[in-house]
Amino acid sequence: MSNTPGVLHRAARRNQSLIGVASLIVGLLAWWLITRTAHLPAFILPSPRGVWLRFVAAVSDGSLAFHTGATLTEILLGLSLGVGLATIIGYAVAKSRALERMLSPYLVASQAIPLVAIAPLLVIWFGPGMFSKVLICAMIVFFPVLVNTIVGVRAVPPALHDLMRSLHARREQILLKLEVPASLPVFLGGLRIGATLSVIGAVVGELVGADQGLGFLINVGRGQYDTALVFVAVFVLIAVALCLYGVVAWLEARALIWQEWRKE
Repeated sequence: MSNTPGVLHRAARRNQSLIGVASLIVGLLAWWLITRTAHLPAFILPSPRGVWLRFVAAVSDGSLAFHTGATLTEILLGLSLGVGLATIIGYAVAKSRALERMLSPYLVASQAIPLVAIAPLLVIWFGPGMFSKVLICAMIVFFPVLVNTIVGVRAVPPALHDLMRSLHARREQILLKLEVPASLPVFLGGLRIGATLSVIGAVVGELVGADQGLGFLINVGRGQYDTALVFVAVFVLIAVALCLYGVVAWLEARALIWQEWRKE
């Protein structure tokens, strides 16, 4: 009987996977029917077959791998920078109300300005190279991870802090043994959001100004009316975002496996 919840959970996950595959097939069929019945030119709406052939051509000449690698590097560097800064600052803000009052206007203002409005400035200031894309990516990741870090740290019950102090725990022991495990579920929720937003940040920077990356491919395809190439780049971006989200979900499942044990 103790394995029943686990069996039901695996069955539910299989059903969700089947539903996802079925919805993908239905979407492809609808796309194919629209291109067959509407008789739209390929530069407006290419067929699934046309996009697939363009994908094969981009893979064969190596351009897709090159530009995907450039975008992925920007995403990973920007995600690492944004998460690192957000975690450090978020923890400091969570522990100090004075620091929160001092930084809150700047943090809120940073989110009030659309990223697409300041991305051209960052490209002008730091050049069209990789650093400006990493910075844009880090900025869009920063705020959701920061907020979740603050919420997670402050959600630790005060009684547990009192218990740790009564046991004469050192500051680093309270951090590692109490605050990190207790805030991890909320923090990982913010990391899920940040992982998907990091893709948007990298592409926005590339669309503003770049000579490589999937955003650059989108600009090339748009300028040459090669809509199939635009579709290829967009689909690869979706795949990258799904992979990043899946990695964070896997880490969450491994790090929070104790929650499943408690449910059983």
